Amino acid sequence: MSNRYIQHYESLLNDLENQSLRRKLKVSDSPSAPVMKINGQDVLTFCSNDYLGLANHPEIASAMIDGVNIYGGGSGASHMISGHYTAHDQLEQALAATQAKHIPNVKGLFFSTGYMANMAAITGISAGLGENQTMSIFSEELNHASLIDGVRLASKQNNAKVFVYPHQDLGALQKLLSEDKSRFKLIVTDGVFSMDGNIAPVDQLLALAEKYDALLLIDDAHGFGVLGDSGHGILDSFKIDAGNTSANRVIYIGTLGKAAGLSGAFIAAHKHLTEWILQKGRAYIYTTASPPAIAHGLLKSLELIQQEQYRNALHQNIAYWRKHLKLHKWQLVKSSTAIQPIVIGQNEDALRVAEALYKKNIWVPAIRPPTVPAGTARLRITLSASHTREQIDELINAISEVEHAF
Repeated sequence: MSNRYIQHYESLLNDLENQSLRRKLKVSDSPSAPVMKINGQDVLTFCSNDYLGLANHPEIASAMIDGVNIYGGGSGASHMISGHYTAHDQLEQALAATQAKHIPNVKGLFFSTGYMANMAAITGISAGLGENQTMSIFSEELNHASLIDGVRLASKQNNAKVFVYPHQDLGALQKLLSEDKSRFKLIVTDGVFSMDGNIAPVDQLLALAEKYDALLLIDDAHGFGVLGDSGHGILDSFKIDAGNTSANRVIYIGTLGKAAGLSGAFIAAHKHLTEWILQKGRAYIYTTASPPAIAHGLLKSLELIQQEQYRNALHQNIAYWRKHLKLHKWQLVKSSTAIQPIVIGQNEDALRVAEALYKKNIWVPAIRPPTVPAGTARLRITLSASHTREQIDELINAISEVEHAF
């Protein structure tokens, strides 16, 4: 590579640094927990997506060790060749069962990551629709990057038409749906919006899907394991009934690296929709399957998610936090989920606040554009069932001190 390239990218990196947009890694030396050793220093963390505190659960660790003893290390191939093991198959059945009350004839499909699941679902379901047939995709403005990239790839790969509707503006979405003449329509939304913590109005979205004959894809990355009476996610929370004629329109995507405590993701949809994604989803077909030991460990995760104690502890922590935090300059975003953002405003200010907290041995990340809109840089605070009241008090007091001094 010539010096010209090195110099050009160095200049680009310097530009990011000057705009307070350059991302940097911190190294964790201990398991995921409220207090972690970061670069050799004990730090109280409010940045993990380990909402139920299961990432370091001894029963899950033991199950993974059992899985290694049974299956060894890697899977050796893609799911479509020789990489689909008994543990994968059992997990897909168990994951489908979590959505069986909400989606008729449901079938599950397990992926290595949520990013891959979203890419495969959107590109797969919009592929091969027939001669001169294309999908119109209606994407929520604040969707996660993986949904955005899936939609963009579907546009390029499958000639899908793309419409972006304003955040939770159902009137704008209805207008777009009513004006579109395509036979095939797909509404794409986050379930819980990852930078705001608010929840998509799934019941109303499903009603629009029914009215305008569309499919509804929901990325429930931050809802699975947390929302609903059984912890099965946003469909559970909204009590979507599989007997409802509109329920077979849902393509549900759940993540297994957050509340479930391990890694991976899954699609759950009517068996014909899932099977089509299996046939056409290149992100599923052309990648090595994740180690079967992970699937074996996730079977234990699903058992633990059923236990109310973890969700109850999380929801109590959320309520305690929102009751006791008092802000005077900054804005706590309205959210009933584990994601509790505080909007600071400018990039430099958000970084200064995060650095001030880190000096107090509290890790809360500063989120900046392009992840959030310009002028809304924020602290993205996430709570876990494992946090104690004393730890939450420590965070509240530290934020109050920093805000007062800012």
